Amino acid sequence: MARNIQLLVIDPQNDFCDLPAAWQPTNPLTGARTAPSLPVAGAHADMQRVAAFIRHHAASIDHITVTLDSHQRIDIAHPGFWQQADGGTVAPFTPITAEQVRTGAFAPRHPAHLPRTLAYMDALEARGRYTLMVWPVHCEIGSWGHGVHAEVLAACGDWQLQRQRAVHNVFKGTNPWTEHYSAIEAEVVEAGDPDTALNTRLLAALETADLLLIAGEASSHCVRATTEHILQHLPRLKAGARPDHIVLLTDCMSPVGGFEAQHQAFLDSMRAQGVRLEKIGQIGL
Repeated sequence: MARNIQLLVIDPQNDFCDLPAAWQPTNPLTGARTAPSLPVAGAHADMQRVAAFIRHHAASIDHITVTLDSHQRIDIAHPGFWQQADGGTVAPFTPITAEQVRTGAFAPRHPAHLPRTLAYMDALEARGRYTLMVWPVHCEIGSWGHGVHAEVLAACGDWQLQRQRAVHNVFKGTNPWTEHYSAIEAEVVEAGDPDTALNTRLLAALETADLLLIAGEASSHCVRATTEHILQHLPRLKAGARPDHIVLLTDCMSPVGGFEAQHQAFLDSMRAQGVRLEKIGQIGL
């Protein structure tokens, strides 16, 4: 009996990859190389392994889904949105709490944004998953950094021609008022914006998989959040099935620097719940 084998590649984008200089294009406006803005150590090699896996198993992989982190320059998690009490800039990798905003340590640059910002931060912190983090501007829509790693893109293109079916692309993060680590739903759903709500179309597609292979960046954040939400919302799992058809390709993902503990906690939690942790060489399709 034929199996439905799916590959979910989370955010395999240039801005997340520690690409060597030869892979970095020249900015035609400045003449400088355009470097990844949020490189994850090991991600370039991860994506090369993903590409090789797709090429080797193209005939067996029935569906490929690629998620794309997709942001505006102005975003509640980007530096340009924020200022310090003295009007100074806020550095990337600065966590900000609602209490710090209420005491004036940090504030939105646009004063009118304060009530909405606090409402969001209160809702985010009530969920207990994350504190708001100011990240470098990354995966800006239309930019080179938003694009897919070249080898993964080429492998997916060849797979499409061989199998005569399209890759399913899932965009997340376009709403500047909420963080959107998970491809399943934003951290706080924005009323009136269905793009932040539960992605029932993606869940329905993943539900049909007999084997769901997951790779991507970063294991400490977007891979983690997406996988956790899959376990929370996939219909068969909500009905009591074990997630032993889900495989995390552990040599095809890496954590953001400084978040190695979150990476390990994620892998330990998934293993405990029945998700399989394997390297690509262990996968026989």
